Amino acid sequence: MLVLNPVLNPVLYMLTDVIACICRDGRLKMRFLHTSDWHLGMTFRGGVSYASDQKYAIDRICRIALDERVDGILLAGDVFDKSIASAEALKLYDEVMTHICSVLNIPVYVIAGNHDGAERLSQCNELLKKSGLYIAGSLSERPQVVSTGDVDIYLLPWISTDRVKAVYPDAAEEINSMEAAYKAVLDRYRDLFVKGRKNILVAHAFIVNAETSVSDRAAEVGKATMIGSYVFDGFDYVALGHLHGPQQISGRIRYSGSPMAYSFGKEEKQEKSVTIVDTDSWEQKLVPVPQLHKRTTLTGTFKELMEADFDDDIKDGYVRLEVTDSYVGMDSMAAFREQYKNLLEVTGREFDRDDARITMTVEEFENAGTDPEAVFSQYCRDILGEEPDGHLITLFKAALEEYEKEVEKG
Repeated sequence: MLVLNPVLNPVLYMLTDVIACICRDGRLKMRFLHTSDWHLGMTFRGGVSYASDQKYAIDRICRIALDERVDGILLAGDVFDKSIASAEALKLYDEVMTHICSVLNIPVYVIAGNHDGAERLSQCNELLKKSGLYIAGSLSERPQVVSTGDVDIYLLPWISTDRVKAVYPDAAEEINSMEAAYKAVLDRYRDLFVKGRKNILVAHAFIVNAETSVSDRAAEVGKATMIGSYVFDGFDYVALGHLHGPQQISGRIRYSGSPMAYSFGKEEKQEKSVTIVDTDSWEQKLVPVPQLHKRTTLTGTFKELMEADFDDDIKDGYVRLEVTDSYVGMDSMAAFREQYKNLLEVTGREFDRDDARITMTVEEFENAGTDPEAVFSQYCRDILGEEPDGHLITLFKAALEEYEKEVEKG
């Protein structure tokens, strides 16, 4: 459940907030919370829902926004995990935005990422502005900029070279890469800078040499979309989304990272956080976002993993097991699930090859009897390193039919 403060008077909050944003020397001092990549509606390989984890993380973000007395929230894309969001994801989004904008009276500045359905996300955009929700769904000829205090917030949603050429046909010939597309757009934004005002950019992009995580699947595939950080020159702060690991690209260019870990590996070691940006000093403060479930990879023999006395936050968290000494079948999987109630994935020896490893999710193990073709496909990905082609699938089906006939004969 999202945080609600019954003793908080919205009018009083707004008045004290106005007073708090003025420095002693009369300069405006504003604070913004930078977050991104919520991926509402994401599941683990089609199985485990992350809805409870996302609610927990967003509730903490709301608490941080209140505690830090921010003047706005910058949400840098990939609000949803799919362009056509699930009913559950849409419900959570509606609940969150209503709470932040109407109950907490904190404006939210949102852009569409590559996972979002741009047109769906920005429906009723003009109407929603009156409630403090500003959404940039897709690139338009007129820059989408919101002025608040002495700050201009430029909202740049996920772009493609084709989209930029369509919006700015006069620059089409010079746009031969994603980097050129960003430069063409941002040159026009920079032309609008007003002397004496501060400029924040909210964008969704893949910067050259930025570090990716396993869950950055779209970024890893789309390396042709990488751009140099120089395209953002001139902005006082660039609030980036797209990559899930929080990281600093330069003094004023930052990825906030996702509010929760969506994969094993690198993300296990990342401290998820939001960034609080002070527009007077441009100081950045990282505030950790607690996780409902800790994510951990555990390695050992079957016996070691069964007898180990791990802390509760590990045993009750999301677990990936790497079994070093044995094949993992249904019996061993059942034993592991008794020990690790949120077990998601297991890696073990391939049945008759000691040098081969096979990785399967708990769901795939449980569906092995009802969907053998899916299990075979996963086997090919792990052992052969590629998807099975039509010929292999046909051979597998024929072998499966022969096996079933033999079983029927007794």
